[in-house]
Amino acid sequence: QVQLVESGGGLVQRGDSLRLSCVVSGRTFSTYTMGWFRQAPGTEREFVATISWSGGSTNYADSVKGRFTISRDNAKNTVYLQMSSLKPEDTAVYYCALRLGARRSWRDDEYDYWGQGTQVTVSS
Repeated sequence: QVQLVESGGGLVQRGDSLRLSCVVSGRTFSTYTMGWFRQAPGTEREFVATISWSGGSTNYADSVKGRFTISRDNAKNTVYLQMSSLKPEDTAVYYCALRLGARRSWRDDEYDYWGQGTQVTVSS
């Protein structure tokens, strides 16, 4: 079994920063990429960011580019999402996801394991 547990969500004000964490436990894999997705009420889940196994390659949704940073610490089996200059439209449940193999993806149906999500609310 594989478990992904997110933490770090909360209620913040416009312009604030927040760092989400996602710890992977259970089975170990030789190589996997990680992604962050989010889902606001009444909307479909959308891609936020993804990172390669080494951490050397990342991709971001246009809506968060320049404000969010994804990183990972493989020694701690943890991936992070540093969010800055938060806006009310960033309000959503944020999910981390694990994709087996080396190829990054922005498609949620290509990820193999998911966390339970953490709520981020940005007030104006």
